[in-house]
Amino acid sequence: MTTTESTDNVMPLPGAAGESALRVPPHNLEAEMALLGAVLANNRQYERVGEYLTADRFADPVHGRIFEACGRLIERGQLATPVTLNTLFAQSGELDDYGGTAFLARLASAVPLVGAAGDYGREIYDCYLRRELIDLGEEVVETAFAADLDAPAARQIELAEERLFNLAERGVSEGGFRDFGSALTGAIELAEAAYRRDGQLVGVPTGFKDVDGLLGGLHKSDLVVIAGRPSMGKTALATNIAYHAASSQRMETDVDGNIHPVKEVVAFFSLEMSAEQLATRILSEQTEVRSDAIRRGDIRREEFERIFQASQLLQSRPLFIDDTPALTVAALRTRARRLKRQHGLDLIVVDYLQLLQGSSTSRNENRVQEVSEITRGLKALAKELDVPVVALSQLSRAVEQRDDKRPQLSDLRESGSIEQDADVVIFLFREEYYLERVGQDQRESETDERFQRRIERLERTRNKADVIVAKQRHGPIRTVKLHFNGEFTRFSDLIEDDHLPAGP
Repeated sequence: MTTTESTDNVMPLPGAAGESALRVPPHNLEAEMALLGAVLANNRQYERVGEYLTADRFADPVHGRIFEACGRLIERGQLATPVTLNTLFAQSGELDDYGGTAFLARLASAVPLVGAAGDYGREIYDCYLRRELIDLGEEVVETAFAADLDAPAARQIELAEERLFNLAERGVSEGGFRDFGSALTGAIELAEAAYRRDGQLVGVPTGFKDVDGLLGGLHKSDLVVIAGRPSMGKTALATNIAYHAASSQRMETDVDGNIHPVKEVVAFFSLEMSAEQLATRILSEQTEVRSDAIRRGDIRREEFERIFQASQLLQSRPLFIDDTPALTVAALRTRARRLKRQHGLDLIVVDYLQLLQGSSTSRNENRVQEVSEITRGLKALAKELDVPVVALSQLSRAVEQRDDKRPQLSDLRESGSIEQDADVVIFLFREEYYLERVGQDQRESETDERFQRRIERLERTRNKADVIVAKQRHGPIRTVKLHFNGEFTRFSDLIEDDHLPAGP
């Protein structure tokens, strides 16, 4: 099958010796006519290409309209034949220059192979993609030449990458029905991976035994929302999870059947803190040196040695930090795709959701719609890249107005879509924080008995945090307790007093 050449839409390019060469945008009119003939000869051939071929993907507009008319008739349960099509095109006269009914009859009778409709469709689609690439390239060049203050070079690159990715995904039939056998095979592979991990862990590990036991790790394509009021330790928990994930490794089998360890690659989008601040937190956690002392340089020699040794070790961790403020969902998606392409990607952490921006259209409407767009975008990104996305979220002030400060799903700030789109919703709650900050009026009105009860509760909850799994699509909801060391911003597994070893 050859590509048909025509003089329409030719592009003059300078050639050798000052001559002009003509390059024709890619197209294959023979394949288009063969496909139309195959569909007219056997309408069932439309099912093989109708999912990814549309009228605008034909080089000849008339061929595209004939294909579209065939689709309309077939979807209504009617036959698409030269006779029925002629009725549709008789009034418009679009086929008069081609010979009308005679042209349709020639298409139906002169098709080389009816069963090759899939091959014809792929050829047409390939030519369409190449034409789109040419248009995209020309647009990128024109935009780069234009001095638009609202579109700096970095933004132009992001838009070009996004359009390229969308072009690659357009028309690709990854969805559709799967037979139960293939779905069952995937489920067995997940179970086998969990069995090999000795902890019933399928997803990316969080580093906390009880949390991993409840969730089974962070699963691919899941959107996990960690929510809490300020000062509950959301960022600390997120950095702990990111570091633990980047420090872990999974066993993979290569094409030769050899099993080898592979490190988990983590992308951390920090819209609130700088990359240096996050690195300081992780250093503080690993060296047990206060982060404020590290920033001030108020450290002893042995502490500096620990920091230096820890920094050498941390450099080998596949943890990537992007601290660009006011990032849009589209830009985040572009950067995550790029990282996966260059280094691989196993986990995305976003700190935090309310600081992301939606599209310019949603910003012109209202904040609730913008947050809805953001959560949908993050969930779509998790499914697209097949990685878990952990997004931190603020809670509304309604928590502070209640006697019981434990958060509820209704406290998720600004949008019910957070609860709807998330696969897992985790609340972080430290009762110690509220018990230590009882107002002066309440202190003065406290009886001795109430004061004593508060002090006892404070001692019971000191350095403890509740990880409340309020929603989980894949398992039960329950509360897990962790130990929290505010001095070094570190969470760890909690060992209750009755589980401690006996003293001498």
